[in-house]
Amino acid sequence: MDRISVAIGIGSNQGHRGANLEFARLRLAHLLTEFRMSSAYETEPVGVEPGQPMYLNAAAVGETSLTARALLEALLDIERAGGRRRPYPGAPRTLDLDLLLFGDAIIDEVGLVVPHPRMRERAFVLEPLAEVAPELRDPVTGQSIATLLRELRGRSMASSEIPTTSRQ
Repeated sequence: MDRISVAIGIGSNQGHRGANLEFARLRLAHLLTEFRMSSAYETEPVGVEPGQPMYLNAAAVGETSLTARALLEALLDIERAGGRRRPYPGAPRTLDLDLLLFGDAIIDEVGLVVPHPRMRERAFVLEPLAEVAPELRDPVTGQSIATLLRELRGRSMASSEIPTTSRQ
């Protein structure tokens, strides 16, 4: 199989968040070639129960010869190795790895949806991803990550629901 460019969202809001992101970086660097990872961004929790701690988020890009399903399974293995437990939906996370993009593939299978269905709405995904790969394109809209982020920021001027981020 040819190598496919991929993008992965990384987040943590439980335990030593910085160490959790570093754990992910080390594991992903062995899983992907041409690996690059963004800075960490501290963000407000979005789409989870109220009262959760702030997140540290980052994004990584690289290439893989794995299938999308095999890559997802590898990401889930890294989460488990990093202490991730799933006691209920929206629970705090020691480590959260989301497969954001898998080349130009559009996949809608049980347990695997790519591109990530909410990535276009989330500054905490787009901002770090634009740092390392602004030219990547969303295969659904055809727009670059840089353009998606610019449009999200434009919409956020009229909405208080878009979380702010700060680089760490």
